[in-house]
Amino acid sequence: MTRPPAADSTPGSAAGTARATLPEDQREGFDRLAHAVTAGSGRALGAVLRGQLPGVEGVRWLRAEGLPPTARADALTPGQWLSLHATWLRLEDVPRAGRARAGGGKPTTRGHAGAQAAPRWF
Repeated sequence: MTRPPAADSTPGSAAGTARATLPEDQREGFDRLAHAVTAGSGRALGAVLRGQLPGVEGVRWLRAEGLPPTARADALTPGQWLSLHATWLRLEDVPRAGRARAGGGKPTTRGHAGAQAAPRWF
């Protein structure tokens, strides 16, 4: 089932131009990335990419593209959108803060899983 392009990657926009060059199987992922990046339209890319790429990869990507962390999503060219998508795909399986682990749940720090702390009145 194919989806229509996200509003963020409509034809004529830089993201839409980049999306049109991608193979069909990569477009849904590109739409998710484009939506996440453009959802905070007034936010700086440095802050937005912190939630999309692990660690300092967002800052690295911005530096490699010659963009300041204060740049906005509407400043990206089609080539930069494709570069960002390639970086996002490459790092897709890297663990990130705030993401559920494959095994599920948070790791225990008390040495025994599944137990709750005793109520204060005990």
